[in-house]
Amino acid sequence: MDFAYSPRCQEYLARLRQFMKEEVIPAEKTWFEALHKAPWEQPAVMEALKAKAKAAGLWNLFLPEEGWWGPGLSNLDYAPLAEEMGHHLFCAEVFNCNAPDTGNAEVLVKYGSPEQQEQWLKPLLNGEIRSAFCMTEPDVASSDATNMEATAIVDGDEIVLNGRKWWSSGIGHPNCKFVIFMGLTDTSPDASRHARHSMVLVPLDTPGLKIERMLPVYGKLDEPFGHGEVTFTNVRVPLKNFIAGPGRGFEVAQGRLGPGRIHHCM
Repeated sequence: MDFAYSPRCQEYLARLRQFMKEEVIPAEKTWFEALHKAPWEQPAVMEALKAKAKAAGLWNLFLPEEGWWGPGLSNLDYAPLAEEMGHHLFCAEVFNCNAPDTGNAEVLVKYGSPEQQEQWLKPLLNGEIRSAFCMTEPDVASSDATNMEATAIVDGDEIVLNGRKWWSSGIGHPNCKFVIFMGLTDTSPDASRHARHSMVLVPLDTPGLKIERMLPVYGKLDEPFGHGEVTFTNVRVPLKNFIAGPGRGFEVAQGRLGPGRIHHCM
């Protein structure tokens, strides 16, 4: 296999390195100082850097889809860019390439309805909002999604969510506006193990959704990003908030976690 960088990759890599040299590295001190003063607020310098990166065409580099989504780079072309971004703690967010927004965006590009894309995906890819992914649970091995205990039950024209999630990365960010929740829609004993889960879009300000605490990683809370423990108590959202429809959560999870884990490794 030929691992030589393609001409397009080389072009983007050169532009990325130049941008980081001229814009990102000089801003590091300002970013850290701002976080020290207000750990759970978005440093103003980050928004300034994002605007410059977007104007420079260094934006949504992770998405293979072309058009307004991004430049349409393959994973092979994106990998050297991700490696370069990894030299600096906050760099991925500058280019709108930070998880879990990357995985959530991939889900909405592939499975989202036009209405969901307009309401949530478009501002996410514009860098106007951020998001979280609520799948992992404290009482089961969530590496196997079939163990899940949280529920997403249809009640008339609404979905009722109940459960406890943790390590919900990004939920502490001041710009986090929605989460993607995964739970059981069909709880009957004879239900198919891989056709009873659903993914649901939940605005962060929905009644019954409560951030219980931020979980420490190596003694730090990873501000302003955060990894939260979250409870859902009779949280109600409309049926249109199902992603791809009820019972397709396991399918969506596989579609998300495949490229998502590749991007995490990058």
